[in-house]
Amino acid sequence: MRKFLIPLIAFSLIITLVASTYALDLGDIFKKAVVGGAIGVLVDKFSGQLNDFINKLMMNEKVPINEATKVVPIISVGKALYVGAAQVSGPKDKVNQVQAVAQIEGDFHDQMFRIKALVPVKERGKITNLQRVSGVGISAVIDVKP
Repeated sequence: MRKFLIPLIAFSLIITLVASTYALDLGDIFKKAVVGGAIGVLVDKFSGQLNDFINKLMMNEKVPINEATKVVPIISVGKALYVGAAQVSGPKDKVNQVQAVAQIEGDFHDQMFRIKALVPVKERGKITNLQRVSGVGISAVIDVKP
């Protein structure tokens, strides 16, 4: 009986450890999804006010934006999460096409440099096969604390 009891206890401990590790990972994934969703909602709700504030801020510093602008969410391509917001600027017809800004990240020179490329895109929910909106630039990046 003892021959079976010790392996059974060891096996139970391993299963418990593995299960608790996965539970922590799922909790972290769930937390990121909730925070990402909250950021998307906040950006949608305050995009007009944020856009007006940025335009006034730039005007007060005597560097006005003379093109059309709007605020859209930033979506991290690798994580498929909303990570902030950005103001885009350009010709009105082009700015109207922008639904989000895709953030593409990578490391350069043995991680000495961390790159975050920002790309205005036509579709908000897509993280693959991105469709860039040419002729539109990023005029401001907005950090969001939900």
